[in-house]
Amino acid sequence: MAARMRLSAITLDCADPEALAEFYRRATGMEPHPRSNADFAGLVREDGLFIGFQRVEGYRAPDWPEQTVPQQAHFDFDVDDLEEARALLLELGAAEPERQPGGDTWRVFTDPAGHPFCVVERSA
Repeated sequence: MAARMRLSAITLDCADPEALAEFYRRATGMEPHPRSNADFAGLVREDGLFIGFQRVEGYRAPDWPEQTVPQQAHFDFDVDDLEEARALLLELGAAEPERQPGGDTWRVFTDPAGHPFCVVERSA
């Protein structure tokens, strides 16, 4: 299986990206991403792992442990070849939504349970 994926980013929905990034910065010691802003803030770990926080209008926090409002998150994976990864993921049961905002550099998929995740070509 040549299309191995390496986890590169985790993105959380929230109402205030800068405040949530600051909480996790203080909790983890990760460095703020230099292009963070009020709508999308991020933290970077020494090994390159990125945690992002994206503003969602009308955000509703998860209702833990209940699932009235489920948890909001998605994964980003780096791959060497986007088309090879696409073929493998579809074969494994992922779906490819019609809306694809990443053009030729990254694609959105959903896992068999419907959770979205992104696949990014490493050279991009």
